[in-house]
Amino acid sequence: MSRIALLKEIWAFMRVRKKWWLLPTIIVLLVVGSLLVFAQGSALAPFIYSLF
Repeated sequence: MSRIALLKEIWAFMRVRKKWWLLPTIIVLLVVGSLLVFAQGSALAPFIYSLF
């Protein structure tokens, strides 16, 4: 299953079932995940990992 199809599926689920509270949760998870991935090789990694 492609990423685009997955995003379409999630969007359709939220639209049909009126689960709009999921949108901020998904956004926060994506932001935290991308922060961990991008900071993995930097000097900030020990400080970011200590937050979790």
